[in-house]
Amino acid sequence: MADQAAVGVNVSKAASRATLVKLVVFSASLGIVPIASYFISQKYAWNGNATYAALTAIVAANLILALYIIMSLLEDTSTPAPIRPAPSEEIKKIQ
Repeated sequence: MADQAAVGVNVSKAASRATLVKLVVFSASLGIVPIASYFISQKYAWNGNATYAALTAIVAANLILALYIIMSLLEDTSTPAPIRPAPSEEIKKIQ
């Protein structure tokens, strides 16, 4: 029984570590990608037009946020139901 509890704790730690890594990656990309897309698109795509570059940065930020939400919803956090043994024929006969 203690082995099962230890395995549950290890799985829980691994899941929380993966969630934390995902949060850090998306937080960093939410800060870096829009700023980089602003300057890159202003220089190379929109020929110095700051309005279009700002719109590009807004779209990039919204895409990252939407991806984070979708990945969070798809993450499997459900725990399996405990397995109950099926009643045997002997128990049915006794009752």
